[in-house]
Amino acid sequence: MKPQPHFPLATLNTLGMPAYAAWYVPVDSQKTLKEVLDLRLHPKVFVLSGGSNMLLTQDLDALVLHVAIRGIEITHESEDEVVLKVGAGETWHDLVMHCVHNNWGGLENLALIPGYVGAAPIQNIGAYGVEQKDCFVRCGAFALTDGHERIFDREGCQFGYRDSIFKREVRDQYMIGWVEYRLTKKNHALHLSYGAISQVLEQNQIHAPSIADVADAVQSIRRSKLPDPKILGNAGSFFKNPIIPAQQAAELNAQYPDLPIYEAATGWKKIPAGWLIEQAGYKGFRRNNCGVYDKQALVLVNHGGATGAEMWALAQEIQEAVREKFGVEITPEVPIF
Repeated sequence: MKPQPHFPLATLNTLGMPAYAAWYVPVDSQKTLKEVLDLRLHPKVFVLSGGSNMLLTQDLDALVLHVAIRGIEITHESEDEVVLKVGAGETWHDLVMHCVHNNWGGLENLALIPGYVGAAPIQNIGAYGVEQKDCFVRCGAFALTDGHERIFDREGCQFGYRDSIFKREVRDQYMIGWVEYRLTKKNHALHLSYGAISQVLEQNQIHAPSIADVADAVQSIRRSKLPDPKILGNAGSFFKNPIIPAQQAAELNAQYPDLPIYEAATGWKKIPAGWLIEQAGYKGFRRNNCGVYDKQALVLVNHGGATGAEMWALAQEIQEAVREKFGVEITPEVPIF
């Protein structure tokens, strides 16, 4: 695959931000990666996955490697479980549905999350009480210096809330090439209490849900709250849900009785950033071509023609409004470039 100079990235990020890569090349194997790195086209290297979790505020003065490693294979199978090795360039939702169709449990709560599989461990994606780390076994990551492979097991990834070692100690040092997940074949442990899953199942009169029922419920909920990026540019949840001291949560709850509060680590509580943003008056807000989705305040949207600088300015304005009203700091879940 021949590297291309000054390559447009607007269609390769789901917010639709206009930006160019100094050099661009799809990478479909470790061999391709090594060959491209040997060309030494640019001193900086940038790994682009599905483009669903990023805000481009400027051109990328770098060699952009677009992850394109595909494939799903079984590496271990027993009566109770199956382990899949998945190429980093596979679409995450396609992987989830592949598992659901085979009645392999564990990832069904993560249906319809946009992006590629390779980005899942970096962000430790999660939804509705489940995180990808719950099924994660290990991943293979290729060094951006020479393409050498390093294996990271679950402990080595140091997973946290929307966090991993790939966002900290080894940030910008590797491209994930493949990921392994362990899934159940029977006696699935369903997670139904978080969000509106149980409510949707009850409405549909489903009393003994399968993993397919759970995946369907999750997709129904997500579609009711989140816009399709092919229609309205967005990067999904723009901000992390803040985790604050339990005492601060209690004080806020006394002042705002409707504030939803969820358990976190001992002495800490998680509160919804979307609720804070909505109460600060930004749900459905629009300025020029960028704004906040009218069905979910956690989502910033591009109505068409917005720039990354405009989107980032709005995000910072929202952060300040929440800080001033609640004394709570909300931080972007979406990396800013």
